[in-house]
Amino acid sequence: MQGSANLNIMIKAARKAGRSLVKDFREVENLQVSMKGAGDFVSRADIAAEAVLKQELLGARPTYGWLGEEGGGQDGEDPTRRWIVDPLDGTTNFLHGLPHWAISIALEHKGRIVAGVVFDAAKDEMFYAEKGSGAWLNDSRRLRVSGRTRMIESIFATGVPFAAKKTLPATLKDFARLMPECAGVRRWGAASLDLAYVAAGRYDGYWERELNIWDIAAGSLIAQEAGALVEGVRADQDPLESGSILCASNNVFAAFSKVIREV
Repeated sequence: MQGSANLNIMIKAARKAGRSLVKDFREVENLQVSMKGAGDFVSRADIAAEAVLKQELLGARPTYGWLGEEGGGQDGEDPTRRWIVDPLDGTTNFLHGLPHWAISIALEHKGRIVAGVVFDAAKDEMFYAEKGSGAWLNDSRRLRVSGRTRMIESIFATGVPFAAKKTLPATLKDFARLMPECAGVRRWGAASLDLAYVAAGRYDGYWERELNIWDIAAGSLIAQEAGALVEGVRADQDPLESGSILCASNNVFAAFSKVIREV
């Protein structure tokens, strides 16, 4: 797909940061890690990747605002546009040598996500979308959600709360209701890729609570542009504001959401 100038900037930045991360991933046992919180680690690779992304994105668009997982936020001269970045979604996977992690970049305009990139550098899969232009994988593959219509044939993804998170009891109840109704549930530990996999038809749906906007901003747009429905775990929630998201193909969304929202 021929994307806009902004999308091309995002893809170029993701590839440059990805090269740095892949190099560090190959030497993961030598990385110096520090505790950032219970079960949540940050490495020098993570910080270095955000620095690359910030240099590339703000270098190309210096008036835009910025919100990054590691470096926090800053206002731009243009109050209507902001980069929202997770330089390494799936840090725990990365540090354990598991090749399932991604760079997530979203562009927000007037409070709406208008472009998104999720780059799985370990597998060289670039998922991307612009509002109204569909979702794509690498140079030419148009993404569409799964065509499966029956819950019992469908696979869903989630994140299991760890450490000090408060929503483990709710998630365990979700499992108890969902597992008898479907073909399986996967927990791979990177929200951005879970959403991209829904877009690619690899998963039929995904839900999770206690997320941050940088975890899901890009992936939610990619999923929507591939034909997925995206709402909060509760119907009245805004996923980007609440950090609570429920996403599925149109074919199974009603049945899936009914199971997850059952009280």
